[in-house]
Amino acid sequence: MPRFSIIVPSHGVAGRLSLALDSVLAQSFGDFELIPVCDAPDTPAAAVAAGYAERDARVTPVHSPPSAGLAGARNTGMRAATGGYLLFLDGDDTLAPGALTALDTRLTATGDVDVLYFEHERTPWWEGEPTNPAAPLLARAPKGACPPAEAPLVTGVQLPAWSAAYRRSFLGEQRLAFPEGHFTDVGFGGLVTLSAGRIAVLRHVVVRHLLRRQGSRLNLPGEHHTELLDRAELVLTRAAELGLPTDRLGPLFEQLFTLVLKTAAHPARLPGRCRRAFFRRAGRLYRLHRPAGFRRPGGSLGVQHRLLAAGAYTAFRALRGANQKASAAAQRVPRPRGLRTRLFYGRRLRRRIDPGLAVYCAYWGRGYACNPAAIHAKAAELAPHIRSVFLVEPDQAHAMPEGIDHAVIGSRRYWDVLARAKYLVNNANFAEGVVKREGSVHVQTQHGTPLKKMGVDQSTYPVTAAATGSFTKLLGRVDRWDYNLSSNTHSTQMWERAFPGRYEHLEYGYPRNDVFYTATARDVARVRRELGVPEGKTAVLYAPTHRDHQTGFETGLDLEAFCEAAGEDLVVLLRAHYFYDRGPSRGTGRIIDVTGHRSSEDVCLAADVLVTDYSSIMFDYANLDRPIVVYADDWDVYTETRGVYFDLMAAPPGPVARTPQELARVFRDGAYASAGSQALRAAFRARFCQFDDGRAAERVVRRVLLGEPPEAIPPVRPLAERVPAPAASPLVRS
Repeated sequence: MPRFSIIVPSHGVAGRLSLALDSVLAQSFGDFELIPVCDAPDTPAAAVAAGYAERDARVTPVHSPPSAGLAGARNTGMRAATGGYLLFLDGDDTLAPGALTALDTRLTATGDVDVLYFEHERTPWWEGEPTNPAAPLLARAPKGACPPAEAPLVTGVQLPAWSAAYRRSFLGEQRLAFPEGHFTDVGFGGLVTLSAGRIAVLRHVVVRHLLRRQGSRLNLPGEHHTELLDRAELVLTRAAELGLPTDRLGPLFEQLFTLVLKTAAHPARLPGRCRRAFFRRAGRLYRLHRPAGFRRPGGSLGVQHRLLAAGAYTAFRALRGANQKASAAAQRVPRPRGLRTRLFYGRRLRRRIDPGLAVYCAYWGRGYACNPAAIHAKAAELAPHIRSVFLVEPDQAHAMPEGIDHAVIGSRRYWDVLARAKYLVNNANFAEGVVKREGSVHVQTQHGTPLKKMGVDQSTYPVTAAATGSFTKLLGRVDRWDYNLSSNTHSTQMWERAFPGRYEHLEYGYPRNDVFYTATARDVARVRRELGVPEGKTAVLYAPTHRDHQTGFETGLDLEAFCEAAGEDLVVLLRAHYFYDRGPSRGTGRIIDVTGHRSSEDVCLAADVLVTDYSSIMFDYANLDRPIVVYADDWDVYTETRGVYFDLMAAPPGPVARTPQELARVFRDGAYASAGSQALRAAFRARFCQFDDGRAAERVVRRVLLGEPPEAIPPVRPLAERVPAPAASPLVRS
């Protein structure tokens, strides 16, 4: 039997779950089992947990349905546990180095106590010093093991479930489990306090608890706050049944009602219709279970106790200023530049939201492109009752396809549609001054799979952090998102870390990549003619990414020399990063500059082979199942200045070349299309082409614009059943 069983519920924290599991597996004390609890086998968290289980036999994932909540996940983990002591760890928390050794040493000294309480750090997600709220409380406990009566202030009501180690046999003998629903820690911790025979404390930080940017889910507004009274009643009723002495009941009672009063005094937590009922029920519980001789605390909290005991809701409400109504989102001061624009936009914000209006934008107004364009096109087919307006910069308006209604960024119509639209779809972010109205729906489509660090993860890289600007403003824009698209579980996890927010992930694939499964050989031939690719030539798409440490575009490769060295049958399609759009496609000899071509998807269809460095285009192109070569001449510099989420060199989509000579050799000897290259690509596709199957746009339109429930959305077709568009070159044709 292992010394410890460490149970880690993972719902909603897939992006940070690996950090939690790593912190356990890195412990110097190794006698434990690690039990990640996942919603279902096909979730992002389950994929992470399964990977750890393959590498370490101590990891044993189990599954609990989302409907069972946190309590169900923990109880499932408890049933699977075989260790002497149970520890609970939230999926985005970590064990401090040396934590298990400290626990084992303390338990050896105290003997088999029922509960060992320990200190923890609450770590701000962004800035600020960690705090240790348990330290003052535990400092007053006896130094050795003792009955709970000798430490009446140490209760599970004030300490979360992950701030203690529990003897498994004790929990089984007492039939203790986490109560269903919300505030499960309060109920479980209180019952444990009442049932324990011997407890001890450890003056050592064991868990580092991450304070989420979004705050605790329990603090969100809603009727679920009434369940706090259910937990308080459960604990107090059990205490009465046990005849708990006053010196023990007093601290427990006070700690419970500190939580209750905090909720009652917070007007934003309870809906208006629930506030008075919550207060009245709390007052009845207070009067029924108040210990004899209980002394109320001093100050404002003591006044709240008196008002609660008297049932004086009106006075309580006045004391806390609960009659102040929160301002509606539409009444916030708009921030566009220019007084006239602010006034105009403010007037439009007071108008009714138009349920039949959708606004789209791609790459900060660079034109009709990417995921927004693909969703726009599918909406015209499936939701024709919704009017669509595309937003573009003035210099791109002339290039908009015929028949696409558009508004020029900065114009009065631009601010008008932004103020009134029900649906707002973007692959970047709308302007800083755009207000998120209550009832509007913002969809963040993203525009690539992240290899490089994104969002707040860039903060430790000075060059990119300086270019990003204010992370506070960035997060303010993230707060407008209702949905965020993802094309693979890797992206889901990284978006969660890079852009922390309350939005919902839509693992539907990227709509722009639908064409890779719907295009025909005729479409491929047409695009090649449009781009000027000579008949019978192998088209190599060269698409390097942007370097944050460079001020202008550099190809990073002598393309003329590459063509000479790689073979006569090659032509190069040069596509620079969209930061360096240089106008219409043009060719010089064997090099065709396609940077200005509107659709990167068309360019990919035309190409027989992709050569890139670290551009996210590789993840999209992999859907075509055509050869990919990585040209990584400055990988070390790139990782140092920008940061990456995984080692591309260890898991590339094809051959890796470090020098121009190596790159040319890959083409001369055919290694780019070899069986080895195909095997690398197959593994890469399995990891990163999970949800792109040709129906991503349809899924988005049905879920967001038509409001269909998740269970009605077409499922993702398995990778093995997908047939990508054929390549033109017989060397790479599937």
